[in-house]
Amino acid sequence: MAASPHPRRTNYSERVTTSDASASPERSPEHWVLSLSCPDRPGIVHAVAGLLAEHGGNITESQQFGDPDTHLFFMRVQVESAASRADLGAALTALAADFDMTWSLDVVGRPVRTLILVSTAAHCLNDLLFRQRSENLPIDIVAVAGNHRDLEPLTEFYGKTFHHIPVTKDTKAEAEAALLALVRELDVELVVLARYMQVLSDDLCRELEGKIINIHHSFLPSFKGAKPYHQAHDRGVKLIGATSHYVTGDLDEGPIIEQDVERVDHSRHVNELVAQGQDVERRVLARAVRWHAEHRVLLNGHRTVIFR
Repeated sequence: MAASPHPRRTNYSERVTTSDASASPERSPEHWVLSLSCPDRPGIVHAVAGLLAEHGGNITESQQFGDPDTHLFFMRVQVESAASRADLGAALTALAADFDMTWSLDVVGRPVRTLILVSTAAHCLNDLLFRQRSENLPIDIVAVAGNHRDLEPLTEFYGKTFHHIPVTKDTKAEAEAALLALVRELDVELVVLARYMQVLSDDLCRELEGKIINIHHSFLPSFKGAKPYHQAHDRGVKLIGATSHYVTGDLDEGPIIEQDVERVDHSRHVNELVAQGQDVERRVLARAVRWHAEHRVLLNGHRTVIFR
């Protein structure tokens, strides 16, 4: 399944924040993050900056990129403004109509409601739980779901709820229906496959398009199937790495968010490759999740624009 040229048009987040509690002009400024994309043309930055200025906005961070290949323009702005979400949303809706613009507006640092899917490998789950607790990773892990119970104790150690949703060849449709029901029940905004060893159906990928992030190893050459690090060791690879990407119906071929590699040599035992590879996977997935939660990732066809 191909990714959209740019994110689907939205108005503004429906989530209630304290900034909407009062319409008083004496309200304290809120720190907003605005991300947008549209066909490239002159005057976009001027129009966006002017709109924010009209609403008393003080821009604290701004990045933009015009892609000469797709002829699309991308922008991410952080702005302090006492204007209400409703007022900013109405103004942005009108501007979007003039520029054929896709946009989103959120409060800077608001934790994104996240569901983590796991199987038996613990390294990525443990890392995300730890970073969310200790490093202010801007996600709210509302639950963990797994097709095995191996990671239930780890989940409960961090005070999170674990849902066991077993998957077999004959129950795959029922399992995915249960996952989707959980997403809706918990108002999940992001699903993270933290070494979840199940292939998602095209229907589920379409339902959650742009909201599922996966992590997998990336070798040169590539090894698929069981025990990839053992295969890599047998072939004497010199680079191991990891790739984090959005999930689409094309297995492991969704728009890439982050990658990293490390050099290895003949002296590395296969167990050392596994440990080193897992460390790369942890770091790459954490960066991808953070950038998504901070609205730094914009879709550009099959690629991404990352405003770090």
